[in-house]
Amino acid sequence: MAEQLSLTLPLPLSSRSSKPSPPTMAAFTAYSRILPAASRATVSLAHSPSSSSASLSSLKCLGSSPLVSHLFLNQKRSPVARVVSERGLSAAATPICAASDPDQLRSAREDIKELLKTKFCHPILIRLGWHDAGTYNKNIQEWPQRGGANGSLRIEVELKHAANAGLVNALKLLQPLKDKYSGVTYADLFQLASATAIEEAGGPKIPMKYGRVDVTGPAECPEEGRLPAADPPSPADHLRDVFYRMGLSDKEIVALSGAHTLGRSRPERSGWGKPETKYTKDGPGAPGGQSWTVQWLKFDNSYFKDIKERRDEDLLVLPTDAVLFEDPSFKVYAEKYAEDQEAFFKDYAEAHAKLSNLGAKFDPPEGIVINDGPSESAPEKFVAAKYSSGKRELSGDMKQKIRAEYEAIGGSPDKPLPTNYFLNIIIVIAVLAVLTSLFGN
Repeated sequence: MAEQLSLTLPLPLSSRSSKPSPPTMAAFTAYSRILPAASRATVSLAHSPSSSSASLSSLKCLGSSPLVSHLFLNQKRSPVARVVSERGLSAAATPICAASDPDQLRSAREDIKELLKTKFCHPILIRLGWHDAGTYNKNIQEWPQRGGANGSLRIEVELKHAANAGLVNALKLLQPLKDKYSGVTYADLFQLASATAIEEAGGPKIPMKYGRVDVTGPAECPEEGRLPAADPPSPADHLRDVFYRMGLSDKEIVALSGAHTLGRSRPERSGWGKPETKYTKDGPGAPGGQSWTVQWLKFDNSYFKDIKERRDEDLLVLPTDAVLFEDPSFKVYAEKYAEDQEAFFKDYAEAHAKLSNLGAKFDPPEGIVINDGPSESAPEKFVAAKYSSGKRELSGDMKQKIRAEYEAIGGSPDKPLPTNYFLNIIIVIAVLAVLTSLFGN
């Protein structure tokens, strides 16, 4: 929503370069000095001439390193940084990290859960993910000009957009995780944090995928004005203009609006809401602001119930909230979600996942799906001849297959098959009859 914040932040290094030129060893050495200690090992170069051929490959994930945020978060530009930029180490010459590491994504998710338990920052992390993705324009084909979930929100020129007021605080919360997990792109980290916050607040499981590529500099950021405003002249038309541009439907507009069940509006940022209410004066987290719901850290369908009733003056209702029960098309879904939380959760999870993928460039193209356990490999194909002779040890997958087939007929490798006494008696009688006949003859 439209919010105001004035930030004085230095531009990333890549913004000062006009024409890329081959980076020199001296430039790489200077560049490594301004990296945080955790990242410096990634780009350290041997001083021998023979190491120069491997120098570029050692910079594989530099595009998503913590460098940019360390420079722009309340720090002045260093003389070394100016020297490096003047020598031509531009965004075009700096390789980017094309995909995130699945194991690091899983570990980062666990750390985000711990962060949520101590900072109660669910709403601002959700907003961060939304605002990074919400700049998408389906009418533009080229990446990253089309906007979307590409990590551009970390860059000063976009962070200073009015609608992003206060999101510098979300970046500060996540920067230590980015430092720790350098194999995770900013674009993935923003969306991972957003989906995890929904789930940890009691919301639905979001069917997420990862592997988003980061942009590298301010020239790749979208222009201002692509995000929704809080008080447009025609709220319904405005919401449709913004969300239709992203390729979303009326149902998805209403479902996504339901995320306002979390969080507060602060007048010093957005110009909306009370300085504090009986629901926000004691926190948790920093006190103050006005919430849309009573339990503003619990994800449920109370937003739709409270907007519909509008009985509590301490609960916020923006023009873009009220219109959900005024516009005939929006109202169908808003009424449904007020009555049926399960339907809301289902539609919200689908809409959130769709929003988080908008405009993103994935590597691998199909994306990366992370599960709660370690990476799962494809099951071993059963080839009977492979196990028909010799003393070869069965693989774990094959043991599981044999166990499943054995249990399917009522047994298990740990216990015998159940006995059919009647069948056994018949077999014994038949055997005795055959033996009697043979010996009698």
